[in-house]
Amino acid sequence: MNRTAFAFVLAAGLAATPGFASRVHRAPTSGHAHVKHHTPAAPVSHKMHGQQAIAPERVTAIQAALIREHYLSGEPSAKWDSDTQAAMLKFQADQGWQTKLTPDSRALIKLGLGPNHSDAINSSDSAKFNVLNSPLNLPPAQAQGFIAGSGVSH
Repeated sequence: MNRTAFAFVLAAGLAATPGFASRVHRAPTSGHAHVKHHTPAAPVSHKMHGQQAIAPERVTAIQAALIREHYLSGEPSAKWDSDTQAAMLKFQADQGWQTKLTPDSRALIKLGLGPNHSDAINSSDSAKFNVLNSPLNLPPAQAQGFIAGSGVSH
């Protein structure tokens, strides 16, 4: 290659280099992302989780309790209507509780509609866990040791 051709190629290369060097590459989140066109996906059905409505039997119990407490009048209708919601909100507000979620668990407990623990192990009065057995059934020497060790004078 002759010198003139070499000089020409070198000059062309140097002239093109600043254009490549000055280009700033940005992340796609900087607002200069390439727009991708695609076909829309099939609609996705959203599955609702959790309790969607209050069972009619439960609504009847809540309404009966609100009637008993003079927050609602009439007979229970088993429908969670605007009158029932307003009565529950008023009851909760009078207790100093939140009024955004109805019914509030504390309100249900206060109305006597809380969880039933009658089948629990310690639900009866005979289940007393903090009662000490009398040392009278122990041999006298052992009973004296327990009494002395407890710090309780007999």
